[in-house]
Amino acid sequence: MLTLNGVSAGYRDLVVLHDISLHVDEGEIVAIIGANGAGKTTTLRTISGFLRARTGAIEFAGRSLLNRLPHEIVKAGVVQVPEGRSLFGRLTVRENLLLGGYTLPAAERRARLESVYQLFPLLAERQQQVAATMSGGQQQMLTIGRALMARPRLLMLDEPSIGLDPKTTRAVFSAIGQIRSTGLAVLLVEQNALQTLHIADRAYVFESGQVALEGPASDVLKNPRIRSAYLGL
Repeated sequence: MLTLNGVSAGYRDLVVLHDISLHVDEGEIVAIIGANGAGKTTTLRTISGFLRARTGAIEFAGRSLLNRLPHEIVKAGVVQVPEGRSLFGRLTVRENLLLGGYTLPAAERRARLESVYQLFPLLAERQQQVAATMSGGQQQMLTIGRALMARPRLLMLDEPSIGLDPKTTRAVFSAIGQIRSTGLAVLLVEQNALQTLHIADRAYVFESGQVALEGPASDVLKNPRIRSAYLGL
């Protein structure tokens, strides 16, 4: 579904990604783990079109994403949930969700809204609540729900558990598992490596802008170096 082949990218004179290759197949969760500054978020921003790849190829469903604008990439079916949530704080839950599906016909937008409410019943209960008054975990659910309104085929999540307490973190990871069960592919960037590797099908470990290790998540979880460096085990 999504393929990166030999991708390099960065900011001005700084090259952050060096010859990155990875793929995400339909209906699977693929994790990217690594330390701060390893290039995880830069990878998502490059796929989403906010950064231009300097070398390499990025394809989704057999079509190139290179030199396409972010909104065109969203229409193609690739939607990113950014770190930090970026909600419209003065708008209600329902209004935030409807903005996520603003390009869809009205009937489909209503159907998508109901599917988001089924995934996150709390959002249905609080659909008239102003987003800025919600807790961090509730806002994270809203951010994911807003992304799902855009009818993605691939959902990219950047640090969805950041700043959340353990109970809310478990709820968010449970929701990600439910999203995968609908057939949606997920590319998950997370520093919570332990829980990430428990729900992922495959994983890539980034170090200094390069892929240092890749394989089935269960194998990565058992790797002694990964257990020591990222899991504290």
